[in-house]
Amino acid sequence: YVCSTWGNNHFKTFDGDVYQFPGLCEYNFVSDCREAYKEFSVHIQRALDSNGHPEIQYILMKIKDIMVYLKPNLVVVDGRIVKTPYYTSGVLIESSEIYTKIYAKLGMVLMWNQQDALMVELDNKFNNHTCGLCGDYNGIQIYNEFIKGDASYNAITYGNMQKISKPNSKCEDPDETQALPSCNEHRDECQKLLTSPAFADCRLRLNLEMYIQACMQDKCACTGKDDSFCLCSTISEYSRQCSHAGGRPGEWRTQSFC
Repeated sequence: YVCSTWGNNHFKTFDGDVYQFPGLCEYNFVSDCREAYKEFSVHIQRALDSNGHPEIQYILMKIKDIMVYLKPNLVVVDGRIVKTPYYTSGVLIESSEIYTKIYAKLGMVLMWNQQDALMVELDNKFNNHTCGLCGDYNGIQIYNEFIKGDASYNAITYGNMQKISKPNSKCEDPDETQALPSCNEHRDECQKLLTSPAFADCRLRLNLEMYIQACMQDKCACTGKDDSFCLCSTISEYSRQCSHAGGRPGEWRTQSFC
């Protein structure tokens, strides 16, 4: 089971819910939230790049007693910069120019494209034990994330609740009253992109509608600017998730596209 975040602040929980949360603080992405001994935690911090696009600035992980800090092209373990591949008690860290991957024997794989997209896969022994932007991993969409007891939360309230409070950090919570625009005028284009022949093997493996909605929001947010971030990040995510689900996406990038 996989939780991921990508592109224009999209998140997909372990339970399959997709939402958008534009926070620029440090957040609990996913942690083991059992009371006694927490086996791991993953925090992320986004920032806007020079084009105003959100990218993941750093990832801070604790795996049992090991602290790992990741930035693009930089891996720091327990305060020391290390060369990859690096192995230490049950944790393997690999990196290439494109991806950083971490395999933890306790049942977790993390994969980051060193830009906008992060994916964490967890063993199902963590069912019902996680918290953070990835949700509680109880197999039921929206319950305990967006609906808890009698309360219901919107995505931004939920996201703000995952903030890691750091005494001296100055970061604003996104406004909880902001409604997302309806972006229906982009539906046809997004549907066409995501149902192209290259993705024939993906259709039955993934919930297509979620990615169409994310693509529509991207097009809206970019107000017509055809830069690759707006167009390609959700399609890249669809392609990654398809491979992860055992599908074989075809070559969808061309010289002129993404």
